[in-house]
Amino acid sequence: MCGIFGYIGPDALDSSAAKILVKHAQQRGRDSSGMVIHSTAGYHAYRADDPIDRLLKRIPPLGNLFFGHSRLVTNGTGDNQPVSREQVIVLHNGIVVNHEALWSVIGKAPELEIDTEIIPAIIASHLDGGGTIETAAARVMELAEGVVACAALVPRLGKLLLFSNNGSLYVGNTGGGLIFSSERYPLEQIEATDVRQVLNDVVIVDVPVQTEPIELSEWKDRSVNLVPGLGFSAEEEALLVYPKPDFRRCTRCVLPETMPFIAFDEQGVCNYCHNYKPRNHPRPKEELFELIKPFRRASGDEVLVPFSGGRDSSYGLHLIIHELKLKPVTYTYDWGMVTDLGRRNVSRMSAKLGVENIIVAADITKKRDYIRRNLNAWIKSPHLGMLSVLTAGDKHFFRHIETLKRQTGVTLNLWGINPLEVTHFKSGFLGVPPDFAEERVYSHGAMKQLRYQSLRLKAMLQSPGYFNRSIPDTLLGEYYRSFTTKSDYFHLFDYWRWDEKLIEDTLDSEYDWERAPDTQTTWRIGDGTAAFYNYAYYTIAGFTEHDTFRSNQVREGDLTREEALRLVEEENTPRYPNLKWYLDVVGVDFTQAITAVNNAPRLYKELAD
Repeated sequence: MCGIFGYIGPDALDSSAAKILVKHAQQRGRDSSGMVIHSTAGYHAYRADDPIDRLLKRIPPLGNLFFGHSRLVTNGTGDNQPVSREQVIVLHNGIVVNHEALWSVIGKAPELEIDTEIIPAIIASHLDGGGTIETAAARVMELAEGVVACAALVPRLGKLLLFSNNGSLYVGNTGGGLIFSSERYPLEQIEATDVRQVLNDVVIVDVPVQTEPIELSEWKDRSVNLVPGLGFSAEEEALLVYPKPDFRRCTRCVLPETMPFIAFDEQGVCNYCHNYKPRNHPRPKEELFELIKPFRRASGDEVLVPFSGGRDSSYGLHLIIHELKLKPVTYTYDWGMVTDLGRRNVSRMSAKLGVENIIVAADITKKRDYIRRNLNAWIKSPHLGMLSVLTAGDKHFFRHIETLKRQTGVTLNLWGINPLEVTHFKSGFLGVPPDFAEERVYSHGAMKQLRYQSLRLKAMLQSPGYFNRSIPDTLLGEYYRSFTTKSDYFHLFDYWRWDEKLIEDTLDSEYDWERAPDTQTTWRIGDGTAAFYNYAYYTIAGFTEHDTFRSNQVREGDLTREEALRLVEEENTPRYPNLKWYLDVVGVDFTQAITAVNNAPRLYKELAD
């Protein structure tokens, strides 16, 4: 998942145009970078553990033939692109989700960790087996699952292949040459002509022939593994506790007495049940069909879809294509806490549906540093009301969607937010009473935010470590979430009933959607933070967001109370692999963090053995 770009022409590309290509590619990922440049001395490849704007300061001028890559690392941290194998050199945007299985299919063995290596290997195998350069891209797209948007150079044949199986690749003409990018917008900024999307097709460009190997220069100085594997330590796992609280629960739902602001009547029914208003009784679909009529187009994209790769946004994308018959472009904001599983599901569904995926990647190293600082502050003074600060960095999602609406010219956006995911307790532990009249998962309003921030400030004073460089980032994200006006903005599950079994069955059968190996639930499995904050909520308060979610299902008549109790007992079980991944990537010692949670005063008594 990256940004790729390039130019092949008779003369050097204008420097301002080159800057536009580079800047936009870096928006999609800045973890590392690579370039291939052709000069009078032949081809030369460059790679670095740096953003591409820094790499360009180290290498010669781009000239009239170059290809570039700005990377969001998804696997193989040490294996930067371009990837060269068997005289084929590749720049790849996407994730090949079945790359491990494909090596036996082509009878070869990997030499690197990165999934991209399978692409030049397939091309080389195809050519060695008598296949033609004209059919090589089709062979890659036939075998590979997941997004494959590529620039593949075969210098011995003097050919550059540009191909994509999801449309995240555009080509155009400028200065008498051909120019390409992962998105249409930078080509329009350059005023390229005949801009067209490459989807399930290949553009073959003649380039200079070179039979000798391409020289490579590389700068490697990364000290942190951005995508650590799921390591295991029996000693660490043994630290995890799963207490059995001895407390009262609502007799209608499963909320416990430790839920903030809860009260029970004489029959033991809680105020959350008494004040509940049904959320999963949608309006007629015909209303949505009428609302979207003005946005339909004879050609081109019609709707911008926020897409995390999670369960509900994945099913929402399915509805948009198969029920609403709209042509979507999806948007993913990667702030460093999207798990590998979530990224693979984005790639898997984008490829199967042939949908362009626009990625906006934060400076992940910086974002994770912010989390580390706030988590260390939380460890020194555990406070359930402050756990939400660990996820504050993802709220910039709302800022970037407005930018993309301007860039794409697509104003309609449809969200697949589960209407039952209302968690009053996260702000409740800070002292904010529940707003039972609230209709949205994400609430708005100046007075609400001012009250919330004043209570947060009071809690921050208990641990001065919260006063760190992350504060501007946190406040800006929450501003865009809570104060910006949202237009042409509709929720799919206002018109489709949210049906967990139907959603899971559809994703499993039609998309081979990937589930987490450490839990039976399909909720939050693409969110790297969920396992930690739910472990803290459960250990200290005896319940998690699973209890509030299942309680809402009970109130809707989708589950019995007995079924909900059985589910939350399983779903609240500590998820060691996810906890390990999270603490490793943010750089916080596992033992220190888990011990802080375990030693925090509990809001309940435990059942006697």
